[in-house]
Amino acid sequence: MILNYDDVKEKPETLRAMTSLNRDEFELLCLSFSQAWEEETQSCQRDPSKGGRKPILTKHEDRLLFILFYLKTYPLQEVLAHLFGMSQGQAHFLIYQLSRILRETLKRMDHLPARTSEEMIRKLAEEEPQDFAIDGTERRIQRPKDPDRQKRFFSGKEGEHTVKNVIVSGLLDQQVKYLSPTQEGRKHDKKIADEEHITAPEGSDLYQDTGFQGFTLPEVTIHQPKKKSKGEQLSLGDKIINRIISRTRVGVEHVIAGVKRLHIVQNVFRNTQDNYEDHVMELACGLHNFRSNHRLCY
Repeated sequence: MILNYDDVKEKPETLRAMTSLNRDEFELLCLSFSQAWEEETQSCQRDPSKGGRKPILTKHEDRLLFILFYLKTYPLQEVLAHLFGMSQGQAHFLIYQLSRILRETLKRMDHLPARTSEEMIRKLAEEEPQDFAIDGTERRIQRPKDPDRQKRFFSGKEGEHTVKNVIVSGLLDQQVKYLSPTQEGRKHDKKIADEEHITAPEGSDLYQDTGFQGFTLPEVTIHQPKKKSKGEQLSLGDKIINRIISRTRVGVEHVIAGVKRLHIVQNVFRNTQDNYEDHVMELACGLHNFRSNHRLCY
């Protein structure tokens, strides 16, 4: 039995477990996804009269289910191919083709995070003012074979080989506003923020943890827990302020948890295609923004 959308659309819990979306969200996303598919494939459509292998997935709903199922559950490609009734080679091709189309879909719907500070500031100028939080998030990868890459990607904090991104999120709407380029796990959060010139709108409040110690921005109020000095204890007032900051800043942790609902950015990353580790993190943030925006509106 080949997995398809018609079999799961009446099963809300199963659909969410497979895609992270409910039926309304899936079908809304599919409207734009189908348009992006038609536009990308229109120029390379094959003449049926000339023969050739027929496509396995003929419906837009099944194509969207295929790529969301892969991102959400992250099965081996051989398992994915078996579930959707195709060869491993066909599954491999579709993963990267449909990932591109899904990214274009989320871009058209304006759910992708900004990838530069300039783009983020430009987008935020059109939104209601709110407070922001900044944080780094790491993802495990397979141990590189090259000794130099092993050293660069080994995270002392996690004790594993990882890649890292820095995220800026809105604390009111719980959206990912900015996603840094994917970096090696060894690099410090503050160094990434400095190198990428991450900023926030003038007059706003930015909450950060001690991983950004020393990170400041002009015309932006920084809120960061105070670290105790060696051999000393924090005062009661400092402890209260730290607790308030932590309770406010926890919003960005909830955002990261929402992004990592997709197992492809939660489990050990196995894909080897260049830059795909960055591509899937962008998709995960875009899908989180889509979900949170849809649920906020409805």
